[in-house]
Amino acid sequence: MHTYRIGDAAALLGVSADTVRRLVDGGRLTAERDGTGRRIIPGPALAAYARDQHRAGQESTGSSARNRLTGIVTEVILGDVSAQVEVQAGPFRVVALVSRESAEELGLEPGVPAVAVIKSTNVVVERP
Repeated sequence: MHTYRIGDAAALLGVSADTVRRLVDGGRLTAERDGTGRRIIPGPALAAYARDQHRAGQESTGSSARNRLTGIVTEVILGDVSAQVEVQAGPFRVVALVSRESAEELGLEPGVPAVAVIKSTNVVVERP
């Protein structure tokens, strides 16, 4: 079974290590002690917590696309017919090609909030 140290769990959840400690202390996240006495989070417990948090924060979008990354537009390059739109969503950089008409209609320009909605038939999963 894979386990995570507090800092690693925090990075995966996108929160601080102190937040993970509070979750463990409050009984909302399971932790064990390793041979040196450090707290570790079992992988299945961390996965269950992340899944439950995601489901609790979900709103019905009326869309079959479930991968939604909220961020800020950092760059828009307008072409004659298409536009390249870059969105920074937390640590993730998403680049999309959309029609110029769509980019203009949505008012996409650096600094505006945007949601990158990803619907894919091909997803690659890698282990770090």
